[in-house]
Amino acid sequence: QHHARCTASLPNLGTMWLLLQSLLLLASCLHSATAFPKGCYPSEVEGLKTFRCSNARLTEVPRDILNTTKKLYLDSDRIPFLPRDAFWDLPLLLELDLSHNAIVGIESRAFQGLAEHLHSLDLSSNRLVSISKDAFSNLKAKVNLSNNPWLCDCQLQELIRTVDLVVGSLGGIICDSSTQEEHMGKAFLQVIADMDLSNMYKKTTDIAMLVTMFGRFTMVISYLVYYVWQNQEDAWRHLEYLKSLPSKQRRSEESSTISTMV
Repeated sequence: QHHARCTASLPNLGTMWLLLQSLLLLASCLHSATAFPKGCYPSEVEGLKTFRCSNARLTEVPRDILNTTKKLYLDSDRIPFLPRDAFWDLPLLLELDLSHNAIVGIESRAFQGLAEHLHSLDLSSNRLVSISKDAFSNLKAKVNLSNNPWLCDCQLQELIRTVDLVVGSLGGIICDSSTQEEHMGKAFLQVIADMDLSNMYKKTTDIAMLVTMFGRFTMVISYLVYYVWQNQEDAWRHLEYLKSLPSKQRRSEESSTISTMV
């Protein structure tokens, strides 16, 4: 009878073990879900693992993103800055949407680790004024830089030459400020059609150098003229003095003066 009781209790132990495993799995899932920033959630779009944080009021790039994510939406947030290696733990990322944020600066190598797979990067509608081309080093993605308050200068021209822009987005790059007042408010496409900003910068630098060199040359010439004039006046005074001396003394001093002048 005792053996029968033990045998009858075995199924109960098995059931409890399965129940414990289920609870552990559920706890793990709940922990993963609560680890995501508020307003963020994983999903799947067209068979690709996607992570959405749109309108989540984020002020920085979240770190608790699945490293298998292929599409990342961080649009319409409050992110002001992209530090170096901001996305280093997302090597499989194909699309990155950072549009409609408050980004004013992008550190060099901010997109480090994304060069191999990333093919779409949206930075439109931010607060970008100027970016170094080094921020996009080795990046092959199509980039959207439209609707930012750009400073149109040589650096922006070099950036646009380096980056592969989304087709049609160049027209949305407007000069909010410029080294030339007449360019403000114009599309950068129109500005570069009128002139090469890099060449203009080089010409301005060359003119400044020429003006500086001419000024220094003028100062040297003026000093030489003044020096000769001063010495000439002293020489004439000495000659006049010699004329007033007796004959022998005058000759000896004249020869001394002439040898000194020579």
